[in-house]
Amino acid sequence: MFDQLPPYVAIVFILTTFLTVGFLLTSVKAAGLETFPSRLLVFVLPFWIVLTGSLAVSGFYDKPGTFPPVLFVFGVAPAVLFVLANLVFFRRRLVERLPLRLLTLIHVVRIPVELTLYWLFVAGHVPQVMTFTGRNYDIFSGILALAVYFLGFSAGRANKWLLIAFNVAGLALLANIVVLAILSLETPIQRFGFDEPNRAVLYFPYIWLPTIIVPIVLFSHLAALYKLATNRLS
Repeated sequence: MFDQLPPYVAIVFILTTFLTVGFLLTSVKAAGLETFPSRLLVFVLPFWIVLTGSLAVSGFYDKPGTFPPVLFVFGVAPAVLFVLANLVFFRRRLVERLPLRLLTLIHVVRIPVELTLYWLFVAGHVPQVMTFTGRNYDIFSGILALAVYFLGFSAGRANKWLLIAFNVAGLALLANIVVLAILSLETPIQRFGFDEPNRAVLYFPYIWLPTIIVPIVLFSHLAALYKLATNRLS
């Protein structure tokens, strides 16, 4: 399927995936690896990476026309439920301990993600609407993350309202691309990309965008907002 795609596209995306995972694991290490939720996350994440990657290689997720999509049932939903479970049950033992700085800086990964989506569009594997030349503006989250990282923690203290604004805006931009991606899949509710449907994310390594990167980005935003709302600004 990806014979005409330059090799650097997959390489950049794989490195971006592991950079995202690295940011999260570094945050968890800073929070302390002696707690149950930290150890659970360190165990589940590599398992989920291998499982989703293996299923994608086998073509398991490529079931056009099904609803709900196999990708959602066996890829996105379990990851999102795990994220929500951590936020609900492990707030004190994990979420409150995560460094706010790393929860902010992690969003720089959205820059290479958006470049990857653009390259996939050029090769005909995702629709233009999912790129920054269409209706996806998520690249701004990555660019702003760098500025907010430096401005939001100046003078040795966190700028609470700047960080709240950044995370709320980042969630809105994330929601936008997620909706566009869902409506570009080959399902009965497809609204975009009839000539170039969203198929790349059903295959390795791009399966890791909806099953690994997006859930980690979502978790980072929600964890940061929880810390900010409860005045845990470290």
